[in-house]
Amino acid sequence: MLAKGPCSFSHVSKRLIPRLGCCQRRWAQVHDVRFLVTHQQSDKVTEKYREKLQKKAREEGLQSVNELKSAFRAKIQAQKQSPATHPHPSSPEQASVSTTPPPPSEPLSTTSPPSPPSAPPPGLKTLSSYLDIPKTLGLPQKEIEYVWRLRHASHPSSLCATIPTPTYHNIESTARRFPQFILPLPRPNAGAEIHFLQWSFPTPETATVLFTHLAEYKLRGEYSQPHTTVTWHKELKEAKGLVLMRGEVMSGRGMSVEEGKWLLMCLQKFYGGEGSGRKELVERFGKGDEGFKVEELVEEAEKIM
Repeated sequence: MLAKGPCSFSHVSKRLIPRLGCCQRRWAQVHDVRFLVTHQQSDKVTEKYREKLQKKAREEGLQSVNELKSAFRAKIQAQKQSPATHPHPSSPEQASVSTTPPPPSEPLSTTSPPSPPSAPPPGLKTLSSYLDIPKTLGLPQKEIEYVWRLRHASHPSSLCATIPTPTYHNIESTARRFPQFILPLPRPNAGAEIHFLQWSFPTPETATVLFTHLAEYKLRGEYSQPHTTVTWHKELKEAKGLVLMRGEVMSGRGMSVEEGKWLLMCLQKFYGGEGSGRKELVERFGKGDEGFKVEELVEEAEKIM
């Protein structure tokens, strides 16, 4: 750091400034910048093409480049003053002008063409995998219910049911707002075991529910393995007033078919709103209400038995 004192920079500068002012001279000259640029560029162009210009001057019978400039100055001025002309077309096709009016354009359609139905996700079977839908539509409702149960009678681990369309609409309207819930499964001499369920709607004609042990879901989250899967088929809901349900209880996951049926019945009771406080419990759980209590859930489930 420089120390401040009698020889500091500020002190010396104050003594030198008056002397510099006395000896100052103004030698600067003012030039028009535009004049310098245009003339310097012209001189550079002339030097660059001097040999060609001299050759051109000799061809025209002139003695120097300056005479060539003077001779062509009048032509250049006349060219600048003449009206602008368009370049000639490079081909006869470009030069010809068609007098035939273009054909009228087709009016744009305001409605987009119907998009093909989206393919179901891998592993998801549609109703056509189990029934001939055109033939089924010609059957009365009672026969459809009989054929559907008969279709799954030979599979010991399967679940099946037929649900009236109004009942299913009530269940689905709640499921779309609250797709996750828990259900208790009574165990003899062991209280109740809690299971987690989750709805999804992979296609417009199908809905699925996955049941998982709550303990496993807490441990593995979305990677947990469901023990029971359920699919709702809605292809006949309008024409025949029925929604067909098919499910399966996975072997080796600690669940029996009877226990799977119990959870499925509880799902319909709680999401269908049967009973005073069941649908309210679904809503409170879905909203994360701190007032939701598992004890109340178990009490409502015991009333179903």
